[in-house]
Amino acid sequence: MSNFMKNARSWLGLGQDPYYDAEYADPPLDDEWEDDVDDEEVVDVYPTAAAPRSRPAAAPRRSANGGAGTVRSVPTPAADEGDGDGGVRVISSAPGSDADSGRGVVRPLPGVSRPHVVNPAGFNDVQEVADTFKRNQPVILNLQGVDRDLSRRLIDFGSGLCYGLEGNMERVTDQVFLLTPAGAQVSDDDRRRIREGGLDREDR
Repeated sequence: MSNFMKNARSWLGLGQDPYYDAEYADPPLDDEWEDDVDDEEVVDVYPTAAAPRSRPAAAPRRSANGGAGTVRSVPTPAADEGDGDGGVRVISSAPGSDADSGRGVVRPLPGVSRPHVVNPAGFNDVQEVADTFKRNQPVILNLQGVDRDLSRRLIDFGSGLCYGLEGNMERVTDQVFLLTPAGAQVSDDDRRRIREGGLDREDR
């Protein structure tokens, strides 16, 4: 009777499964395996140092005069010699260049111009002074006999005109001023005649 009930419970899945106990039972400890784990050699692993990165070679650069010079790459110093950057150096000039032959740059000399005489009667005459000056012609500003206040205003105008257009203003005699544009020149003979009072003959 007891065997029948045991078999019935086993057939219904209510009994203890001997295969379950056999499959999931804890395995016996193996002293020899534990000894192998304890005696296992521990190896420390250290990261290897990265290989130093080499700097790329500097590309040759063209010289400032458009490639006339010869250039050579300068080797980049090693890392332990400093942090200087590599570059290029101009070691010679191209044959036939101005620097190699010693020839200077030719610049035209200022042209000699006859001065134009202005005898202002009022401040509105500064228009004639400015127009003549902008044509690159020297101007003689004769302030003899002009009122002091007007003379001062005309001198201020002439000074500002020369400053703005990079010209030159100079006093050649009493109350007579010479305004010379940049690139123009007055001959010594004309200067002498201005000092002698021959103002009316300068523009003929």
